[in-house]
Amino acid sequence: MPRQVDHESRRRLIAEAVCRLADERGLEGVTLRDVAARARVSMGAVQRCFRTKEEMLVFALGHIGERIGERVQARLARSPDQSAGSALGHAATEVSLLREEHRAEARVWLAFVAQAAVSEVLATTLKANYATLQEAFTRLISEADESADRAAPLDPQREARALLALADGLTTHVLVGHLTPQEAHDVLHAHLAGLWEQPARQQ
Repeated sequence: MPRQVDHESRRRLIAEAVCRLADERGLEGVTLRDVAARARVSMGAVQRCFRTKEEMLVFALGHIGERIGERVQARLARSPDQSAGSALGHAATEVSLLREEHRAEARVWLAFVAQAAVSEVLATTLKANYATLQEAFTRLISEADESADRAAPLDPQREARALLALADGLTTHVLVGHLTPQEAHDVLHAHLAGLWEQPARQQ
């Protein structure tokens, strides 16, 4: 059992090295040799954890997705009594990676998104990550909509898709300097506020 724990710990150590290199050089600059050097392990150790570079990249992508998901869950856990609408706002903010401390993670995430356009295996992993986030958004929107007094209910799945696409787009716009983090934050929360500012039911 301890050997299995050590193996998983080493895989995560290597994934972190992949992310640091991808942030500095892009995914094209990530080699097994450089990853081994950055993680301070041997080439053999990397190859025992991952048979190919593609397998290593897939694991690293999943690792980033898990980190984002853990932060979303942590935000929700800190305020268990918050409304579904507030929880949705916190979750969408985390997914957008707008804060300065997440800028490197945002660059790496978008590097993987670009590579996934030409890598079916990365695209499969990315779609699984998006599906998990969309499911969480859909649930929160559905819960918030149930307590809203509106003339017509929202389509939770459609709104979740739109919100996820908006969050991803804002990540890009901040990274290239088109929007400041504060401007992106304002756009995101104006969109969220608009979900609940629908006409009330007629009495």
